[in-house]
Amino acid sequence: MTATVAHIFRHPIKSHGREEIGAVELIAGQTMPMDRRWAVAHEASNADGSEWVVCANFSRGSKAPGLMAIEARVNADEGSVTLTHPTIGQITFDPERDAQEFLKWVAPIMPPDRAKSARIIQVPGRGLTDSPFPSVSLASLSSNAALSDRVGMDLSPRRWRANFWIDGLDAWQEFDWVGQVLEIGEAQITVREPIVRCLATAANPDTGVRDADTLGALESGWGHRTFGVYCEVIKGGTVSLGDRVRPL
Repeated sequence: MTATVAHIFRHPIKSHGREEIGAVELIAGQTMPMDRRWAVAHEASNADGSEWVVCANFSRGSKAPGLMAIEARVNADEGSVTLTHPTIGQITFDPERDAQEFLKWVAPIMPPDRAKSARIIQVPGRGLTDSPFPSVSLASLSSNAALSDRVGMDLSPRRWRANFWIDGLDAWQEFDWVGQVLEIGEAQITVREPIVRCLATAANPDTGVRDADTLGALESGWGHRTFGVYCEVIKGGTVSLGDRVRPL
């Protein structure tokens, strides 16, 4: 069966919403444009935007599951982002100018026993993906279906915050691609490593409530906590829905 791109997602503000898009222009050595361009540093973080830092410096879904129910939309002409949540409603703001407005909006879904969100930062030249190298992420719909069967409920792909979802693979076939170069649309990517998952994936992306033991199911079913793979763009180009994905 031919493997194809089934979904493309970007996440403008790390851990604060996802946006499904129809196509994207990848650039060699960079993260997906407008993916994790900003991140929300908490009050215990030393992150200042001067360099990449690990995810523990940021407010994120593993500690605040309510964040997982945020949807995002980039308003490119206005330089703003619109976030929507089923409980706290909607906000449209410029992450570089309206941080205080955003922090007030998101506060009601942040756990009171966690460090408070304090500021929005960005690192010039790259998105704040969880990998120390600028990455794009790839996941398989077949692997998601296999895990859904194990959990006993339909798991939305939105739980996993991957950039590209691939249809037409065998379950877990993406792990066999580690170390290989893939052609995806007009671009080429090197598959670098599996993605170790956290508790964020336990939260329902419609409600922000934890309702599935995704990590336990991965461990009991396959002996690991990995889902999807991190990749590095080595040749830029356009990737669109329906494009073929194949090893070179």
